[in-house]
Amino acid sequence: MSNKVLHVFYNDDDILMDAVKKTRAAHHHIEEVYTPFPVHGLDKALGLAPTRLAICAFLYGLVGLSVATSMMYYIMIADWPQDIGGKPSFSYYQNMPAFVPVMFEMTVFFAAHLMVITFYMRSKLWPFKQAENPDVRTTDDHFLMEVPVHGDEASLVSFFEGTGAVEVKVIEKH
Repeated sequence: MSNKVLHVFYNDDDILMDAVKKTRAAHHHIEEVYTPFPVHGLDKALGLAPTRLAICAFLYGLVGLSVATSMMYYIMIADWPQDIGGKPSFSYYQNMPAFVPVMFEMTVFFAAHLMVITFYMRSKLWPFKQAENPDVRTTDDHFLMEVPVHGDEASLVSFFEGTGAVEVKVIEKH
């Protein structure tokens, strides 16, 4: 089993998108694509499954709404009922219109903060983690497509040079 990969460099995102489509049409596997900025439509061109983070955000919002409702009921009704503006302090549902801003803010607070934590855990971005990009030019102005070498190395190199690559390097992975 070969541990060689091709690092194929492009200097334009449109050329990269065309190259990804040609590579997938030729049935070559793309390990990873490194870009200096998000490229619209690249996830679909790579054939990546849609993310389920929106479902997580909805569930986190429900958790926030539940915490806000429980907190307000306990504080304003059970623990320390107060007569504020003549509103009855013995029922939650009669006071709920006054609590809507708190419920909204807690929903947004929980969804936002838990989504950040989920994103960092899912993408494995821990504090003090070393960068994984294979070439520093991918943080500036180059796009890199990483493709494993299976079969004839020379034909793969010529294929990618034909897709508009500015540089094709064969790298031995450890």
